[in-house]
Amino acid sequence: MISRIWHGYTTHENADTYERMLREEIFVGIKEKEINGFLEIQLNRRDLENEVEFITIMWFSTIEAVKEFAG
Repeated sequence: MISRIWHGYTTHENADTYERMLREEIFVGIKEKEINGFLEIQLNRRDLENEVEFITIMWFSTIEAVKEFAG
C-alpha cells in the first residue's frame, strides 16, 4: 500500500469554501477517473493561528496507480 500526502493552505475566511471545493469537485473528479489501484482519499483540516491547513492522504495499492494518477 502506498500513500500520497498533499498539503494546502488558505485563510480562515476561505476555509469552508476551500473544503467544499475539495470534497465536491476535486475528490469527485479523482474518483470519476476510476484509476485502477486507487483505494481512497482522506481529508484532514487543521486551524492554525494565521491560516487553515488541509492535508489530503490518498491511498493506492500499487506504484503504477500512483503514476497513473500523477501523470
